[in-house]
Amino acid sequence: MDDYLAGFGEEPGYLDYARVGPLARVAAEEALAFTQVLERARHGSMDAFRDQDRRLRDAASALTGIAADRIVAIPNTTTGLMHAMFGLTGTVLLSPAEFPSVPIAAVRANEALHSVQPAWLETDHGKVTPGLIRDQLEANVAAVAVSLVDSRTGYLCDLEGIRQVIGDRLLIVDAIQGFGIVDAPWDAADVVVTGGQKWCRAGWGTGVMALSERAAERLTPVFSGYTGTVDDEVWDEVPPPAPGARAFRVSNPDPVAAARFAAALEEIAEVGVEAVNARMAENVSRVIDLADEFAVPVVSSRDERERAGIVVLEPEPEQVTVLTASLHNHGLTTTTRLGTVRLSVHAALDEETIEMLRGAFVSFNTAAAY
Repeated sequence: MDDYLAGFGEEPGYLDYARVGPLARVAAEEALAFTQVLERARHGSMDAFRDQDRRLRDAASALTGIAADRIVAIPNTTTGLMHAMFGLTGTVLLSPAEFPSVPIAAVRANEALHSVQPAWLETDHGKVTPGLIRDQLEANVAAVAVSLVDSRTGYLCDLEGIRQVIGDRLLIVDAIQGFGIVDAPWDAADVVVTGGQKWCRAGWGTGVMALSERAAERLTPVFSGYTGTVDDEVWDEVPPPAPGARAFRVSNPDPVAAARFAAALEEIAEVGVEAVNARMAENVSRVIDLADEFAVPVVSSRDERERAGIVVLEPEPEQVTVLTASLHNHGLTTTTRLGTVRLSVHAALDEETIEMLRGAFVSFNTAAAY
């Protein structure tokens, strides 16, 4: 754990991992090493790039328990969601309040192919729960799409509970807001899609999509490129897509991005997601306690079973700008969106950041009272 925490190189005041995680030291070092290999192109050195796709899939497999041959590298979360939605046939139940990648993918698939129909789930202030899904689940629903952690409310959904109520329908999970910090029951999902630029701290251009055998059978690989066939060399013919996850490859993945993501996942696996989650949970509680001390309203869940690393603050509407300015003026990096302020806290949280946050809350209270 000490080595893992030492890999957080960002300056104090960074509380915005739900937007983007600054590169982990191992990811940065791996990127530099492979960039230098690519720069010099020494005889025989280029072969290492071909190994990074398998390395990434093995690393993702170790973290999720999903077999490596059911995992495919993707450049970002949205690409995987587009694969899933365009590959569906039938109705998909989802909340319109999900991160835009999810509903937009469903609507675009409907507009283009007319093979998938969105059914809009009414939620409890953005929370998607098994009970709400059960009450709104129609017979024609073929799939349910959810976020592992909601980006606006910070709510950690109950994948096992959702699986119990939806039966053998496909469960599509946008996992990016919890991947690497939540020890989720991945076997409950049929499609797991994530990028590596947030909590895994692997930078942009990184991602994986994992498919259950049921998903591989039911999803059509609409966007399947020349690397999505069984053969490594495809000339003078157009073979069908490969069976399984490989069919969803459009082109060769970026090997430097794959190396970055693999290095980050390997480090997380070595420490253990449970250990990372425990440290993060302690830090989240410290931030909530500090907000309570200064009577700054916390609207995200306080229950560790319903939260990951996101703390959502919701002052009075006329005070949102004051709180945002106070945080900014004290050097804190956060996100303000739609009347709320989001603090996202990782396993590393130094005392200087806590004191900066305390100072921001003091300034906010003073300005608000004035």
